[in-house]
Amino acid sequence: MKEKNIELSIIIPTLNEQKYLPKLLESIKKQSYKDYEIIVADAGSKDKTKEIAKKYRCRIVKGGMPAIGRNAGAKVANGVILLFLDSDVILPNNFLKKAIKEFEQYFLDVATCHFIPLSDIKIDKQMHKFANGFMEFMKVIKPFAPGFCILATKRIHKRIKGFNEKLTNSEDHDYVQKANKIGKFGILIKPKIYV
Repeated sequence: MKEKNIELSIIIPTLNEQKYLPKLLESIKKQSYKDYEIIVADAGSKDKTKEIAKKYRCRIVKGGMPAIGRNAGAKVANGVILLFLDSDVILPNNFLKKAIKEFEQYFLDVATCHFIPLSDIKIDKQMHKFANGFMEFMKVIKPFAPGFCILATKRIHKRIKGFNEKLTNSEDHDYVQKANKIGKFGILIKPKIYV
């Protein structure tokens, strides 16, 4: 029996992520927004990744390279909106509430947000600032979005047939560029993610 649709499915591809995954899952657990499920698409971890995912009541599916894992998670997702995250990010308080509100407010089909480094090193901050600026500059010409934070409607995901599993890198940029051709891409302003 298929589960009832929910608003959001959070999909996380993993491979030996026991160091990072608990921090991400804990940050999700602390969110004020609760209408979500978490799907971990695991590529055969040999550490405690799956054990940690079970502890946080995540659904676990077989993954692979990031594109394969993201597609596998999306295939079983019950949410009308998909949020693809990497395991080494952390969500600030109210990230989900702000992201969903803005995503729906502007009738977006695919989106990302600005990112903040977890590091205090000056060069890291400068590189992230440059990357955010580049993303803003390119959004109308040729949109880019880091795979560690992409929101998409399940409808647009199906229409573009998901992530291209033949690509070993830049599958995230390819995804948003395909989605942008038939839908609306945006960079969310209020929510920011820690990387």
